[in-house]
Amino acid sequence: MNSRRVIYGLGCLNLCVACTFIQVSSGNGSNSNKCWYPAIYNFGDSNSDTGAVSAAFTGVKPPNGISFFGSLSGRASDGRLIIDYITEELKLPYLSAYLDSVGSNYRHGANFAVGGSSICVGGYSPFHLGLQVSQFLQFKSRTKILFNQLSDNRTEPPLKSGLPRPEDFSRALYTFDIGQNDLAIGFQHTSEEQVRKSIPEILSQFSHAVQQLYNEGARVFWIHNTGPIGCLPYSYIYYEPKKGNLDANGCVKPHNEIAQEFNKQLKDQVFQLRSKLPLAKLTYVDVYTAKYELISNAKIQGFVSPLEFCCGSFYGYHINCGKKAIVNGTVYGNPCKNPSQHVSWDGIHYSQAANQWIAKHIIYGSLSDPPVPIGQACF
Repeated sequence: MNSRRVIYGLGCLNLCVACTFIQVSSGNGSNSNKCWYPAIYNFGDSNSDTGAVSAAFTGVKPPNGISFFGSLSGRASDGRLIIDYITEELKLPYLSAYLDSVGSNYRHGANFAVGGSSICVGGYSPFHLGLQVSQFLQFKSRTKILFNQLSDNRTEPPLKSGLPRPEDFSRALYTFDIGQNDLAIGFQHTSEEQVRKSIPEILSQFSHAVQQLYNEGARVFWIHNTGPIGCLPYSYIYYEPKKGNLDANGCVKPHNEIAQEFNKQLKDQVFQLRSKLPLAKLTYVDVYTAKYELISNAKIQGFVSPLEFCCGSFYGYHINCGKKAIVNGTVYGNPCKNPSQHVSWDGIHYSQAANQWIAKHIIYGSLSDPPVPIGQACF
């Protein structure tokens, strides 16, 4: 075949793929192109889990959800997570957890994230990224069969309206927020140098997961890097400080440096994936910078010290958020009165107010590569 024809054919194919995502909207008299995503499929850990841990293991108990969703929140926060603000921005419903059978609707996507998950096997949760992708593949296969079997007029569950349309899988947005637990469990059980050396293998498995989804027709990927793990209050509490190992914010410098190295190599992986997956649109999102900026300027932004947290206790008596204990007449476990003034909700996870602040700083493209807002990441 003539090489010029091959190039022309590939160009047309890329154009056709891009066009399936485009929605033309008008505002203030001018037209602007915006992606139309019929669904979101998310993979991750507790930073984006919307109910999986609550459904699969023990319920995520109040006061989690106190600021927004209520007692059935399923989220490790007082309210919304970054993924919830992403769905709001794209005018899609909040994502149902794949593992949650109660009240779930998957027409506009599904959430495979599970609290405690890591990219690699052997983390805090059995639901590592490879298993999450396997669950997605099964979900896609089974819902396609069921969708084609069910009548539009069916009035008893399962309803066709609660299933994804088969053609929407290739038009959906695929989001990732995972990797923090790979580092955290390494810090707990190995040396910092060993954690650093493990990064290439961790990211090799991440890259494999993306390629698996691409082979199934996924085309648009929104990939969060990992946050400043050394700034989580529990890192500060349990780390034995040495001279020069804490920064001006009280963050554990060696842990943040390794997180930054993880992110550098993740960005390199994304660049490599762009060359391997010619029809994909991959956006690398620098969540680390957004979170660290908030932590560095917490008081200016109206928050208390970022090392303080609202729910649970690590001081005097250790008790997790959602539990209570009375020790020598002191009640431990009650939440603070103003969650919106805290960056950290429970010493590990961010508050709704912090998640909203971070989301506003990442979804419009200023911290992305390429620098595009999420609504234009399909181009």
